Amino acid sequence: MLGIGSNQGDRQGNIDKAIEHLSRMGISINKISGYYDTEPWGYTNQPRFLNVAVSGHTDLTPDELLNVSKGIEQDIGRTATFRWGPRVIDIDILLYGDMIINKEDIVIPHPFMDKREFVLKPLSEILPDIIHPIRKKTIKELLEELR
Repeated sequence: MLGIGSNQGDRQGNIDKAIEHLSRMGISINKISGYYDTEPWGYTNQPRFLNVAVSGHTDLTPDELLNVSKGIEQDIGRTATFRWGPRVIDIDILLYGDMIINKEDIVIPHPFMDKREFVLKPLSEILPDIIHPIRKKTIKELLEELR
């Protein structure tokens, strides 16, 4: 499951491009949430974000999926700024089945997903009953807890 967000330029167009790129790169997308207009998180002095969640299937490993995602971000025009700063596109791996990975370059489940309504709300729209492999609660329960 991926979270995709944008707060620069054509936000919806950027997200749509990212989803198209993912499909061309071996990710079979089967569910896409609605678009959610959200407040920025972390660094708040920036434009609002548009966020979606997507689920699907891939034969890519988590590391390969991360590399593909970063390549797509660059193709769409993301440039380095600062942590939680504005961005044309952001693709985060939220969950990868029930895997738990904690390496320097990749952490799954996403370490902040259970603290972010802009992640949990779209994810709960498409997969409310998926269990967070560390917290052992459904996405719906995590969202209710956050509120």
